Amino acid sequence: MEKILVLDFGGQYNQLIARRVREQHIYAEIRPFDRVTVADILETGYKGVIFTGGPNSVYDPASPHFDPAILDAGVPVLGICYGCQLMAWLGGGEIASAGEISEYGKVRLSHKGGKLFDGVQETSVCWMSHTDYVRRVPKGFKVTAVTDSCPTAAMADEKRKLYGVQFHPEVTHTEYGKAILHNFLYGVCGCAGDWQMDDFVERSVEYYREKIGDKNVLCALSGGVDSAVCAALLHKAVGEKLTCVFVDHGLMRKDEGDFVEETFGKAFGMKLIRINAGERFLTKLAGVRSPERKRRIIGEEFIRVFEEAGKQIGHVSFLAQGTIYPDVIESGSKNAAVIKSHHNVGGLPDVIDFDEIVEPLRDLFKDEVRAVGEKLGLPKALVYRQPFPGPGLAVRILGAITPEKVRLLQNADAIFREEMANFGAESLASQYFAVLTNAKSVGVIGDARTYSYTVALRSVTTEDFMTATWTRLPFDLLEKASSRITNEVPGVNRVVYDITSKPPATVEWE
Repeated sequence: MEKILVLDFGGQYNQLIARRVREQHIYAEIRPFDRVTVADILETGYKGVIFTGGPNSVYDPASPHFDPAILDAGVPVLGICYGCQLMAWLGGGEIASAGEISEYGKVRLSHKGGKLFDGVQETSVCWMSHTDYVRRVPKGFKVTAVTDSCPTAAMADEKRKLYGVQFHPEVTHTEYGKAILHNFLYGVCGCAGDWQMDDFVERSVEYYREKIGDKNVLCALSGGVDSAVCAALLHKAVGEKLTCVFVDHGLMRKDEGDFVEETFGKAFGMKLIRINAGERFLTKLAGVRSPERKRRIIGEEFIRVFEEAGKQIGHVSFLAQGTIYPDVIESGSKNAAVIKSHHNVGGLPDVIDFDEIVEPLRDLFKDEVRAVGEKLGLPKALVYRQPFPGPGLAVRILGAITPEKVRLLQNADAIFREEMANFGAESLASQYFAVLTNAKSVGVIGDARTYSYTVALRSVTTEDFMTATWTRLPFDLLEKASSRITNEVPGVNRVVYDITSKPPATVEWE
């Protein structure tokens, strides 16, 4: 199987680069910059290497670097953003601070030809995010694209098959991003495009069947898409050795717990244990306002409940989780900033009573996870249902969590979802939900003064959940949802609609 190496320098879009490569039917493998040698690259037979972006400046002695010998190994290289600057710096070029003319967001790009821009219009829109730039390209390179503020928006040494772009071709905001990556993968690296999602399913089933063998595995089932697909994949691999444990932490959507039990315990015939632990979780969360503390408390408490369940089953060697790439990215890595700790990544305690954690979907994005679910035969109604975070409504209740707040949000969220269905608007959005803000304001209900909570409605449209735009929902829908929430949910007297994209916001509020 042909592979592309994505060398990770700590940027927030690193896994998105791999996603875009795989989207073109070529397997991408991400490895940290300091754990790959030239010998590794040659022995593995990578068809090409992509250097990712990163938050550092190349001239900082503490910044991540690579072995310059990679550039002379005869393997095609594409450097993106920081990766482009690093290619220039280690190749003998010059990097400078952009100062007041640094670029962020959509920028007009003009190219001067070359293999990377084959079939790309001479002028197009790209996505920039940088504070440094390449002032002088290394020997053998030519400038192949510019913007009004960036004199080296792209560079190339066609003879050695080395390319660098200051912009981000992997994000959807770059108009010809897919075409540029396609030109590198097929036109420069000579890939054939032989990787399919079927390969992932077959390899994963075979791998976990061998790895788990006759040992027991406990799957942490939340009822969301990720854990559902994780459970289905492992069930295919090890059958009766899998036990799904659904912990109802009291922070589910309205009637969600019953739906999960009905779907997995009866419809799919998997061994399922339901544990109602709402009071336990809410007691642990009492008075906690920090979103990071909430996530960590929930992450640790989940593990403790699973450990107790495991002892009832017998010795359980493996704990399986539906962790996916965006969870890992936002929880931070060695070189990337922490956006927010996910309960099953950054929220795990240091000591757990399992031999090993297995995460079959850790390298996949949400749309890839759904594709795996379909390959495994899960019904579309489950595969394409609304994403729901593991910590549940805890990350949609700002400030301290109380049973009253949970009840308010469950009811408001149910109304919003119901009106989305009534208006036939579900297909407009990738994810939509209500948030209980910690803000109270003055209102008038029944000619009486009220001082009650504000609910925020959130709806986003996205391909990969790494970037997202707010959904242009019909005003009539928003009006109906607002009217129903303020009339039917005591304790709420104001409804607002969140029109912030990602970035600068995240999809969830906490």
